[in-house]
Amino acid sequence: MKSKTSESEQYLSTSNRITGVVVMVIGLIGLVDIVLEWRTAGGLFVGALIGLLMMLAYTGLVRPSVTLRPEGLLIRNHLRDHRVPWNRINDVDVTDILRVHTEQGTLRAPGVQLVMRDLRKQRVGGRKLSPDSSISRADFVVDRIESHVELHGPKSEGGLVTTWARPELWVIGALVVVALIAEFLR
Repeated sequence: MKSKTSESEQYLSTSNRITGVVVMVIGLIGLVDIVLEWRTAGGLFVGALIGLLMMLAYTGLVRPSVTLRPEGLLIRNHLRDHRVPWNRINDVDVTDILRVHTEQGTLRAPGVQLVMRDLRKQRVGGRKLSPDSSISRADFVVDRIESHVELHGPKSEGGLVTTWARPELWVIGALVVVALIAEFLR
């Protein structure tokens, strides 16, 4: 049986993912309709715009996540990935979203965020927060990151590496080019 410390843990916003998938399914239905009723370059233009909106829903709502691995923390933002070795993390906290403080600056991780409803409940002191509220979940992620820093930090190596989400940017760029060409052909 494998040790829990050697496995990856991924945290993300479930409500954002559900919204993103719903938007992409609606877009897919629209694309299928356009393909079945193909007539003009206008259809190509509209299809490219629907595809572009689907990609924006994916990058904005589905893609962001935080993954804890033995070698470091992976923060997937909308269009960039940050790989942070455990020894480079100075502090972790949550404001509206998770923030990871390093020597190079603060990285914001929209994959773990607080829901405004939970923040209002906490401030007003009204109904008690449920154990699965976004505040409890965010605090849990902060605790997990801090425990990984303590566990893996001393033997961690390397520096912060930031890369662009190339496949997503290529698809978005291609859809913009197709939309522009279709607009000129109309």
